[in-house]
Amino acid sequence: MSASDQGSPAAASKGAEPFAMHPPAARLLAGRSALVTGGDSGIGQAICYELAAHGAAVAINYVGPPDEAHRMVAEIAAAGGSAAAVAMDVSSEQDVERAFGEAREAIGPIDLLVNNAGVEHPYPLLEMPFDAWRKVIDVNLTGAFLCAREAARMMRAAGRRGAIVNISSVHEQIPWESFSHYCASKGGMRLFAQSIAKELAPLGIRVASVAPGAIETPINAEVLSNHKESAAVRAEIPLGRWGKPQEIARTVAWIASEEAAYITGATLFVDGGMTLYPRFI
Repeated sequence: MSASDQGSPAAASKGAEPFAMHPPAARLLAGRSALVTGGDSGIGQAICYELAAHGAAVAINYVGPPDEAHRMVAEIAAAGGSAAAVAMDVSSEQDVERAFGEAREAIGPIDLLVNNAGVEHPYPLLEMPFDAWRKVIDVNLTGAFLCAREAARMMRAAGRRGAIVNISSVHEQIPWESFSHYCASKGGMRLFAQSIAKELAPLGIRVASVAPGAIETPINAEVLSNHKESAAVRAEIPLGRWGKPQEIARTVAWIASEEAAYITGATLFVDGGMTLYPRFI
């Protein structure tokens, strides 16, 4: 079950509580400048709100219509936070370089990147078009590389310590029929993150992955609306329920903060125990 890709007590979205900043003493990210890819919906939206609530200035990346990202910016600003909307196709090197430059102009040099943007569509191997394989790898894995490289370059140039947080998936570990391209992208993300964590540690840049399980997001709306299919997913989760986007967002805020300053190269599974289920061991 995909969880990732594309809102916290502080997170607002349509139908949720209005956005509010956390109390000053509770803010883990004051003074930080963050960019969240795929930040205008689902888990990415929850992450944007949570980082902003913790005092970070947040560049909200979107691809496609800008309306929701701009609505989020206005909502965050009205509550005393700081945010900017940045259009970017993460699979385009030129687009990434341009967008990071725009983000720097808007909120300062990025010292926190959240690689959240992702896509998926099921195809059995024998029926998978090459373009479908390439799209998933280009967005989920190459996009993470391009953004991580640009963020790390910006941190080094600014002489700033920072963090790169990749939103992976339980499917960096659990095989998933008809989603071999998605699993390959998330498995690749795991070793990519571990490798660059070793490279970037001397610069004071930490790299970590957060791997959601089954989360209640728009990408899973079809399964959630089907009682039988939704129940089948719950049966694979020891805690017996789907996760909430804000549960992923809170984890990202913590792991990006100085509270987790001794963590790098690790994947933290936020999955209700899904990776412990007997058939996945």
